[in-house]
Amino acid sequence: MASTIPKRTEERRRRNKPTIPVTKAPSPREPVWPAPGDHWHEIARDLYLSLRESGQARFYEQSDVQFAFFAGEMTNRCLGGQGTVNGRLNGQVLATVIDMWGNLMTTEADRRRLRVELEREASPVPASVVILDKYRKAVAGK
Repeated sequence: MASTIPKRTEERRRRNKPTIPVTKAPSPREPVWPAPGDHWHEIARDLYLSLRESGQARFYEQSDVQFAFFAGEMTNRCLGGQGTVNGRLNGQVLATVIDMWGNLMTTEADRRRLRVELEREASPVPASVVILDKYRKAVAGK
């Protein structure tokens, strides 16, 4: 994971064509997300559930969802003490779990490396106006 993070497309100066053509195939159906285990650690559960709501989830197939479930289970084991040696977290196990989540494009850096960019819809009100409005209301309330 020591590779540099590529820039977003609008930040690049040159836009070279990909050297390898992309093979496309139709997706048979929407994936089914199994419920997280009742025994899962809160962080593992929240991370797994957040994937369903994330923009990159539109690219997932059923095998990706099952891999996410497996990553959630492994995260639970790390946080629940099963990935420890003498009560200390095993660094190799932790690195493996972090790589698993990276394969699912959980961070901006992971997505950029795979050349996936997510864009939010533009807000009708600029953020600076919203912040000023909140400040005005806070001052008026005092």
